[in-house]
Amino acid sequence: MYTTPGRSLYVRLRGPDAGRGAAGKWTDAATGEHGDLLDLIARSQRLESLRDTLDEARRFLALPCVEREHRPLAPAPAGSPEAARRLFAMSKPIRGTLAETYLRRRGITDLRECTALRFHPRCFYRPDADDRPDVRTAWPALIAAVTDEAGVIVGAHRTWLDPKTCDKARVATPRRAMGQLLGCGVRFGRAHEVLAAGEGIETVLSLRMALPTLSAIAGLSANHLAALQLPAGLRRLYIAREDDPAGRKAASTLCGVATAAGVEPLMLDAVLGDLNEDRRRLGLEELRATVRRQLAPEDAERFMPERRRVVTA
Repeated sequence: MYTTPGRSLYVRLRGPDAGRGAAGKWTDAATGEHGDLLDLIARSQRLESLRDTLDEARRFLALPCVEREHRPLAPAPAGSPEAARRLFAMSKPIRGTLAETYLRRRGITDLRECTALRFHPRCFYRPDADDRPDVRTAWPALIAAVTDEAGVIVGAHRTWLDPKTCDKARVATPRRAMGQLLGCGVRFGRAHEVLAAGEGIETVLSLRMALPTLSAIAGLSANHLAALQLPAGLRRLYIAREDDPAGRKAASTLCGVATAAGVEPLMLDAVLGDLNEDRRRLGLEELRATVRRQLAPEDAERFMPERRRVVTA
């Protein structure tokens, strides 16, 4: 065995079929590098992918090329759960995107446990009768996964955004949902004994700004909030009630559903129109104070962030 540069590689001719010291494995005694024949081919030919390495090995051994069959996915039915799953898969995490900027402008700066939210840079928008004739058909969008109780994506919610204003796009319906939404919602955190529920994503995220460890779900509309399927084992449900006829009716209906299921319902009312408006106009501390007054004592102790104590000499 030689260890001078260029003459230090050796191959084991005997040894086990696999594992340490296997026959057929090579080692460069000068550098400590090692591997199998495919690794050697990739290094010598400066190939980066396994596919190219296998093609080179077949060429060297005069083996026939493998015909690769490309089977494009069949189009998913428009608005179907499969279309929603594909849209979410094509999107990317929101960190550093226009979607994050949009939420921050809405006062939502804590995005922990927000894996249900993603960003798509060019999401298709189908104009409707109320849109301008020259409206664009693709906009950046905040994408939210709608999941059932088992965590399976069954729908998606899209909020189209304008990169110039970092606000909702100037289209007739900047928010639309797709898929099977009944009983499901956009989930933040895993529900155990206590859960909060509200209509809009921004309302629920604002509540989580005040109570970061409280699991919550956004129903996406008043009707869907009223039809929310409650998870097994739930003991208490906080309902972020919107201050309008549809919101009050939805909260009342969900309250009845919870009571019938043996779950204690408690209402969370905003000072202004909704919790996101409280967050933006009144500030986080005022929002926390408003929410705290409406919590069960044990939940205030459990979910409220500890305030820093000022120690004086």
